Amino acid sequence: MTAYVALIRAVNVGGRQLKMADLMRIANELKLGSPRTYIASGNLVFTSNKSERALKSALEEGIGKHWGVPVDVLIRTAGEMAEAVKANPFDGEPGNRVVVIFLDEPPAADALDAAKGMADERMALGAREIYVHYPGGMGRSKLRIPAAAKGTARNLNTITKLAEMAEEIG
Repeated sequence: MTAYVALIRAVNVGGRQLKMADLMRIANELKLGSPRTYIASGNLVFTSNKSERALKSALEEGIGKHWGVPVDVLIRTAGEMAEAVKANPFDGEPGNRVVVIFLDEPPAADALDAAKGMADERMALGAREIYVHYPGGMGRSKLRIPAAAKGTARNLNTITKLAEMAEEIG
């Protein structure tokens, strides 16, 4: 069994509500092992023998049926989550000011060149992530990164906790 983290995109924003009890129900219907949620922003930790692709498809279908609209889910193994924490290029900055945008595919080498509205933010590319340090907080930022449009963001504190949870059940 492999421990995984599922990151559901656009949860509890723009009227798209997903109660964690509903996410647990969907996880149990899909027979995911040891499912656990973390905070109400669409984070699910679980074990499975299935591939990332199969899990992504099953979760997108299950949550999409619940919402009645298509949904994007990004999947990482416990090891990949731990690596995302370890690879943070903004080590030493507060975890609530560093955001990791998870993507399905590796970002293009020039992915950050099209960013608009940059002030004091710093950005860096990861394996299948984009790291952003928001010194003034994400809520005040005008930064837009077109390459991140299909991704989902979590702050480093959340990612660290998800990596720990995934390791515990792995």
